[in-house]
Amino acid sequence: MGVLRRFLGIRGVNWTGERPEDGEIYKKALAIAWPATIEGALLSIISAADTAMVRVVDKYAIAAVSLTAQPRMILLIIAQALCVGTTALIARRKGEGDRAGANSVLSQSMALITAVGVLVSLAGYFLAEPILDLAGAADETRQMAVDYFRIIAAGLIFNCWSLCLCAALRAIGNTRITMVTNITANLVNVFLNYCLIGGNLGFPKLGVRGAAIATVCGTAVSCAIAFVYATRPDGYLIFRVRGLKFDRHTLSGLMKVGSSSMAESVFLRLGFFINTRMIADIGADELTSYNIVQQVTGLSFTLGDGVATAGATMVGQSLGAQRKDKAMAYVKASRKISMIASFLLMAVIFFARRGLALIFTEDETIIAGASLAFTTVLFGIMAQNGRVVFSGCLRGAGDVKYVAFCSLVSVAIIRPLLTYVLCYPLNQALPALQLAYTGPWIAFVIDAYIREALLYARVRRGTFLNIKL
Repeated sequence: MGVLRRFLGIRGVNWTGERPEDGEIYKKALAIAWPATIEGALLSIISAADTAMVRVVDKYAIAAVSLTAQPRMILLIIAQALCVGTTALIARRKGEGDRAGANSVLSQSMALITAVGVLVSLAGYFLAEPILDLAGAADETRQMAVDYFRIIAAGLIFNCWSLCLCAALRAIGNTRITMVTNITANLVNVFLNYCLIGGNLGFPKLGVRGAAIATVCGTAVSCAIAFVYATRPDGYLIFRVRGLKFDRHTLSGLMKVGSSSMAESVFLRLGFFINTRMIADIGADELTSYNIVQQVTGLSFTLGDGVATAGATMVGQSLGAQRKDKAMAYVKASRKISMIASFLLMAVIFFARRGLALIFTEDETIIAGASLAFTTVLFGIMAQNGRVVFSGCLRGAGDVKYVAFCSLVSVAIIRPLLTYVLCYPLNQALPALQLAYTGPWIAFVIDAYIREALLYARVRRGTFLNIKL
């Protein structure tokens, strides 16, 4: 216990006001982090189940559905960037004690994101074929991917509304509501997957189109629940369409944070898109293995993201209350919480790596490749979660430009180059190493350490504490 107490001790903070007990800091951070972490973990598990359930359709169904992931995220770049700005501004207004200002931010964000949602839904539906051709759809996956993507794209407006409302609720620390909202929606998704993919309980057998319909229905449920909570008259946030007014201060703040966040997302999606395309060009087995491992590394990301949500919320609120010292303390506490979560996740992946692959496929070639990749991933989880937490805390303060710079250098440039070198020239020269399976994850590990180092250097300098929103 003494070692754990020393590890959890918050040191290196220049306190300028009343110092809260370390336990109080952890208590507040965990009150926000645990619902967000459980939400992220369960959503990743449900998402993995969602992907695994389409395997009954065809050997290539998982690859076809997985091909749509990055194009979908690219279409949501503007919406997600706007939501980062929404979280930062509402957290800051809450810290300032400006409830009317927080509600004004929500109303203006919802108006903007509605326009964005309509445009991306139309673009995704009508441009599905060229988008997926660019993503690397092969003959055996193309039609399934197009069918799935068109249906998903038609429902992106629900994604946009849900993202914005949940971002606002997280900003005030109400992560329990977003947990309930998203878990309920994804349980609906899994249930409808069972009904519609294979034609169970009297429903038609629709294959991957059934999976897409189930996903849209789940998102619509999430959106509806979030609307209910955000329009309750007894809540801190009360979304109203009537009397909507845009103001320069709010729009300037949303643009300041959102534009940098959009640049970050562009770099991330570009890097991930190039990576996925290169792996798709190797072969369907390698792509399926990659996406199986990606489902589990998504769990690592969401665990870190849950803690980062707490960091972003408390950093924003602390800076709004003019307490830079408390903001730095919450960064340190969030990182230590993520380290403990990372260690536990590493143990689970190590002992269950073959079983995790078996959830998705019975093909021994793919299972062997995925098991090797899982072993590789273990070396990067601690750094991965570190960079997620530091990124979240910097975003909460509005320091998104630097986070975007890190993504440009590491994800959009270094990681794709490493993936190419490892999966093509080195794999051909040293086939016994099976780098077609492990190469992308070696690149992942190196990327995680580079970004964590860059972001930690920024946090140590403390310049993010002086940003005005």
